[in-house]
Amino acid sequence: MNRLARIVALGLVLVAPGLLVAQSTEDHGEVGAFADYFRFTPGSSTTNFVGVGGRLGINVHPNIALEGEMNYDFRRNFTNTFNNGFTTAFVTTSVRPLTGLFGPRIYAGASGPVRVFVTGKVGFINFDETATGVISGTTFTSAVNGVGGSGTHVAFYPGGGIEGFIGRVGLRLEAGDEIYLNNGTFNNLRVTFGPHIRF
Repeated sequence: MNRLARIVALGLVLVAPGLLVAQSTEDHGEVGAFADYFRFTPGSSTTNFVGVGGRLGINVHPNIALEGEMNYDFRRNFTNTFNNGFTTAFVTTSVRPLTGLFGPRIYAGASGPVRVFVTGKVGFINFDETATGVISGTTFTSAVNGVGGSGTHVAFYPGGGIEGFIGRVGLRLEAGDEIYLNNGTFNNLRVTFGPHIRF
């Protein structure tokens, strides 16, 4: 029995370095940060938001990753053209969207430094809003009528993109349609760009 234990131990010592090298080169997932552009179009008006976010993806197959992400967009100004077609006003909206999404990312190719992918995610968008600082004579609700007040709404995100890596570090560009439901369906362009690290 002692001899069998020594042979097993010797075998583990010989095999272990190979297992460790294989483990270190295997991709388990990605973590990244990104800058976010969100073209918010709740009705006849449009507001362009810029924010920041982060995401974490875990590979469940060489071509499929499950990914969660969250981003925060800062408040911005927008221009509203009234019925006469000549009057334009700059109004502080005081809307700050917070978005959380989760879903699969599917790669067109499993290996290589550059990969193209599609994604479909589901989650929420939360609008934090206040009337503080709004120009007198206007109301926040009429200025951004699609929000309907602060609250959380179901969101869907179909999109796609491209990512390129040099070793473990890379850049990712993604674009899609962030759809939220609030007494109707509202489509909004969303573009993200930022660094990613494979682990």
